[in-house]
Amino acid sequence: MVPGDVIVGGDSHTCSYGALGAFATGVGSTDLAAAMLMGSLWLKVPKSRKFVYHGKLPRWVDAKDLILYTIGDIGVDGALYEAMEFVGATIENLPMSGRLTMANMAVEAGAKNGIFAVDQITEEYLRNRAQRHYTIFRSDKDAVYAGVREYDVGRIEPQVAFPHSPANVKPVREAGDITIDQVVIGSCTNGRIEDFRIAAEVLRGNKVAPYVRLLIIPATQEVYHQAMNEGLFEIFLNADGAISTPTCGPCVGGHMGVLAKGERAVSTTNRNFIGRMGHLESEVYLTNPAVAAASAVKGKIAHPEEVIRGGSMAEQGGLR
Repeated sequence: MVPGDVIVGGDSHTCSYGALGAFATGVGSTDLAAAMLMGSLWLKVPKSRKFVYHGKLPRWVDAKDLILYTIGDIGVDGALYEAMEFVGATIENLPMSGRLTMANMAVEAGAKNGIFAVDQITEEYLRNRAQRHYTIFRSDKDAVYAGVREYDVGRIEPQVAFPHSPANVKPVREAGDITIDQVVIGSCTNGRIEDFRIAAEVLRGNKVAPYVRLLIIPATQEVYHQAMNEGLFEIFLNADGAISTPTCGPCVGGHMGVLAKGERAVSTTNRNFIGRMGHLESEVYLTNPAVAAASAVKGKIAHPEEVIRGGSMAEQGGLR
């Protein structure tokens, strides 16, 4: 997958590839089969809606919080069949991992796709990955948008999406005393190495609450290998976490971490619909990896500052 591609997939979160400057969207299995057979597919060209992010991200706030805050602002149908275009100084400094997270969840706002402009960060990411030439497309300076939203990210706190909608968002500090049974850190939304580094920062030297199951699920085998080599798995295991090979299992209630009746999970996945992770009477709360890790330690939805204070691991010289 490279910039300029038109990508369709049988998973609604195929839109993740918009982080590369590609048009990527999920389709039904029949449409996908037709595209594979015919090499073409009918699509309506979506209108574009621009989202502009200004400022520097506060500590413990990352791309997951930006997209949750945005969906909370516009609703699950706020960009229905539209292209969500993410721009601004904040986005220009956002690593590829964060861009993939935001593009991944564009569909949760009803969007057809989410997309980022190709820049130096994109091209560096593609340097040893792209196996063919690609074409870079950019928005016209006089482009007409269905709407424009602007955000000062310095005012955004770590977010939590309450059941049963990604739009049911509150700051973590307003979550209240909600005890949990399970924490999932990983998935196609937040299973990259950067996500595990921040989770390890919170978990290092701590133990998961005795009544909480902590599941660590890398997005790919490459991430699995890198996390292992960086010593992150040792931190997770010492905290009493369980490490899985890459799987979509708990995100769809299909394998590992299926919730029982009345259980609650904090998860870095992308959906918290009724029955999404198991029993119809279970609950899923969506957060970033730092909040998920802190919640695992405290046994309830918690801000990372309740677990760790002072400089970050990067400021202290890294993990090891």
